[in-house]
Amino acid sequence: MSSRKGQREAARVVREQLAREKRRKRTLWTSVAAVVVLVIAGLIGWSVFRSQQSDSFTAPPGANDPGTGIVIGGGPVTIDLYEDYLCPACKQFQDTSGATINQLVSEGKAKVVFHPVAYLNRFSTTEYSSRSSAASGCAAKGGKFKEFTDVLFAKQPAEGSAGLSDDELIDIGAGVGLDKGDFGSCVREGTYRSWTEHVTDEASRAGVTGTPTIKVNGKDVEDRSPQGITAAVAAAGK
Repeated sequence: MSSRKGQREAARVVREQLAREKRRKRTLWTSVAAVVVLVIAGLIGWSVFRSQQSDSFTAPPGANDPGTGIVIGGGPVTIDLYEDYLCPACKQFQDTSGATINQLVSEGKAKVVFHPVAYLNRFSTTEYSSRSSAASGCAAKGGKFKEFTDVLFAKQPAEGSAGLSDDELIDIGAGVGLDKGDFGSCVREGTYRSWTEHVTDEASRAGVTGTPTIKVNGKDVEDRSPQGITAAVAAAGK
């Protein structure tokens, strides 16, 4: 009898151990599932947040419908210029081919969509690319985007520097005919910083990896010389 009783006791102990092990595994997998759910929810939440951040912006007057650039002119061919105000190659392009683009616009052959991206913040100690781009939005609000842009390139600071200060940007705006009070408030308050982020994010999504990038009717232009730009516009207009 004692032997059978011992066997039953041993069986009971084994069953209890197995039950405890099942409960432990169930608790473990429940915890893992909960963590997975939280991670997924967090990723979804972050994605939604980033989407909202990118979509929450105020475009200045003169911007195209998606708010990715400022439109200059009204010709049948579209020239997209993706430039960073701190980019030396962009300044060189403007010095070399800017007058040709101006002529194409004035002759009614093309319109320009200027996308002031902020790709080079890491080459400034004050995020000059973002500050100057946002200031250009303020200039667009005052109807002097092109004039302001031309002077920004003419007075382009060196990479690795602090860039032009807000006071200097405001003085440039006043120099091209903007109201210093309104323009200054817009610059200091960063009114168009969210727009700058939107312009930059959308340029990246469109596959723009460097500046300057020039497109004519959506096609990349490799020859950025005056002759190359003129030929690309003529071909697109046929």
